[in-house]
Amino acid sequence: MSRPSPLRPIDYALPSVVCKEIAGGGLRYRSTQALATHDPSLARLFRAAVERNAEGLFLAERDASGLWRKLTYGEARAKVDALAQGLIERGLCAERPVMILSGNSIAHALLTLAGLTAGVPVAPISVAYSLQSADHAKLKHICSLLEPGLIYVDDTGPFAKALDALDAAKAAPKIELLAERNSANIEDVIAFDAMARTQPGPALQKAAAAVGTDTIAKFLFTSGSTGLPKGVINTHGMLAANQQQLAQIWPFLDEQPLVLLDWLPWNHTFGANHNFNLVLRHAGTLFIDGGRPLPGLIEATARNLAEISPTIYFNVPAGYAALLPFLERDEALARAFFAKLRLIFYAGATLPQDLWERLERVCERAVGHRVPMTSSWGTTETSPLATAAHFIMERTGPIGVPVPGVELKLVPANDKLELRVRGANVTPGYWKRPDLTAAAFDEEGFYMPGDAVRFADAGDPGKGLVFDGRLAENFKLTTGTWVGVGALRTALLAAASPALLDIVVAGENRNEIAVLAWLHPAGARKLAGEEASLSQLAGHTSVREHVRAALVRWNAEHRGSSERVARALILPDAPSIDSNEITDKGYVNQRLALERRKADVERLFATVPDEDVIVVEESTR
Repeated sequence: MSRPSPLRPIDYALPSVVCKEIAGGGLRYRSTQALATHDPSLARLFRAAVERNAEGLFLAERDASGLWRKLTYGEARAKVDALAQGLIERGLCAERPVMILSGNSIAHALLTLAGLTAGVPVAPISVAYSLQSADHAKLKHICSLLEPGLIYVDDTGPFAKALDALDAAKAAPKIELLAERNSANIEDVIAFDAMARTQPGPALQKAAAAVGTDTIAKFLFTSGSTGLPKGVINTHGMLAANQQQLAQIWPFLDEQPLVLLDWLPWNHTFGANHNFNLVLRHAGTLFIDGGRPLPGLIEATARNLAEISPTIYFNVPAGYAALLPFLERDEALARAFFAKLRLIFYAGATLPQDLWERLERVCERAVGHRVPMTSSWGTTETSPLATAAHFIMERTGPIGVPVPGVELKLVPANDKLELRVRGANVTPGYWKRPDLTAAAFDEEGFYMPGDAVRFADAGDPGKGLVFDGRLAENFKLTTGTWVGVGALRTALLAAASPALLDIVVAGENRNEIAVLAWLHPAGARKLAGEEASLSQLAGHTSVREHVRAALVRWNAEHRGSSERVARALILPDAPSIDSNEITDKGYVNQRLALERRKADVERLFATVPDEDVIVVEESTR
């Protein structure tokens, strides 16, 4: 067996942790390193970046002609101050915040920074709620909760139906509308460029100076098991603390200029608070990637990576699955991608081991060494970083140890350990929902996300935790056996690679496990040997046989009822963002998907299954 190529060196602050038993059961687990002193204002964080790198490139995005439009830190500061003055003059505040409907862009970034500077919260909303929804129910719910004073869209044309649903330009004149382009010819729209020429005054300096730990920076909306969006309060203090935590565990960040190329949406904490704020903290450069890990859009990401060599690459597992075929067949792209890369980071879900190994192989071929890979754990409510694997990982799995300033409480829950978290990076709660806030914290003030973990090495807490699924996703078979959905889902995706995009695990109160499977278009087409639609691929003999054979092999090695799969059904469509089956960063909500696809679940467990159901082994009932 050939030895693996060496890892590119990386300067982590190696973890030091303490783990103590709690009287009555459970564990307290924390870093021995304290959170260092830092400025709690993101407004001042941005201004410090301008002072540090005024002439340096801050933001870049492709314009309509395909060329990169670029903005330096100094240029951004002038526009941000002008926009911030405009927000102040309109009397905006936490009770009348800014609601941003459009996706990532330079204008979106500048408006966000203006809100941070003026002490006015911004609320970036999933574009899907405006452009992919039929009834705009979630958008109307959010708007009713926020009562914004200003709504921003890049162009009124695509958002006209959503705006009409909100009555933003008609029945509710107190809500002003800001846009870069007004192709729908809506009356009284504020031109973005005009507002960006507002003359800053003394009120701006006063507002920026007043921003502190408890000042609300953002409202980020996340959907729980009910599917109703809830507004997570993001304060300047919690977001600034999170960046300080990152700086302490990743000292290598200051060894060379930081360059990111990133698509992750700013209505999610990963792309916004983790990645965008990381660029601010280190006065780096962010190339805004207009691509997505979807057919027809991933090509844009590949094109961008051929031109821009990032120093760290952030993505979700679905993003790496979509990108890997391009890296594997295009040597020039692979060399460009890995040329300056110091770290490959994944989060949002566990990276299947086969994707890890494929990334390592293409990296070795391209540059002759491996790039370290790592992950972390967190939620919108934790800014998001709460644990991080700031140590060398040789395979997928660990989510790391508590970062400085974070304390974890690990509480026995059936056969799992429930994770709870407390620290300066944790939200004070949910906007205008004291009931949800009270339910989210225990009697000691630990936030309870509902996630389970286990130790990577039961005898060594320093080797960190492994994500062990969502407690709400796990279920019992009729035998009383618990099924750990998170770990099973990841393992089955790896077993059936490259055919599947994601899996929904069914079987609650049944004798056995069965799965609904969504196809990965590129992988399925490769197996089929032809271009075909998802519905055609779902019935293709080669694809079905690949999935069946993979599950047969899996079952041969996993005979326990908590892992063995009896049946599978390949779905002829894609997971729905509008129905909350999947978020726009690629995480599948198992509970909601099962609820929405009740009819398909019944087909899986029918006494006599129809011809679409793949029978992996005979039923035990």
